[in-house]
Amino acid sequence: MTTSGTATFNMDFTEIAEEAWERAGRELRSGYDLRTARRSMNLMTIEWQNRGINMWTIDNPTSINLVQGQSEYTLPADTIDLLEQQIRTNAANTSTQSDLTINRISVSTYSAIPNKLTQGRPIQIYVQRLQPAPKVLVWPVPDNNNYQLNYWRMRRIEDAGSGIQTADISFRFLPCLVSGLAYHIAMKVPELVDRVQMLKAVYDEQFEMAASEDREKTPARFVPRIAGIH
Repeated sequence: MTTSGTATFNMDFTEIAEEAWERAGRELRSGYDLRTARRSMNLMTIEWQNRGINMWTIDNPTSINLVQGQSEYTLPADTIDLLEQQIRTNAANTSTQSDLTINRISVSTYSAIPNKLTQGRPIQIYVQRLQPAPKVLVWPVPDNNNYQLNYWRMRRIEDAGSGIQTADISFRFLPCLVSGLAYHIAMKVPELVDRVQMLKAVYDEQFEMAASEDREKTPARFVPRIAGIH
């Protein structure tokens, strides 16, 4: 007996919504059913980002070119937080460039720096988690134009798209996504309220299984910062 030879299964948004409605106990019947499912899916993936790090959302965007005398730089608007950061020296020369540690500090530490205009190689960074886009301030202020800020960040999960677009999630989270969406749909429909507790239990189990696999498998792991970060 032969197998398919493929491992590419995915679901577009309409398929996700249909499966979720069916698990909730009712068929998807209208455009409103699709819209309310999309809204719930967007809220749910934001909730996932509040739970911690989603490994598939970690990336290393284009480095920021630092400018002599400039301390403040804007990060991409979909940045949630920085996980690691380095100052790259001699970035234009691949034979001599070097990535050096820059330490992240809190707002209280940054505010206590007596002279924030001191120039030199940046050794500290303060992350302002602002809306609509986060900003970073480096200290000392760059003393030349040959530095780059290289960083790894956690970005936002993309919004649920149109019916034919797939979700911006790892494949292992598809069962969790469908289970969670079914639970959120059932909470909004009075005739499905008796299924809410069962659907929540399935959702919690699916999330725990997916999250336990979606992590670093080495001794060095990304750990969310708790204290002193604003």
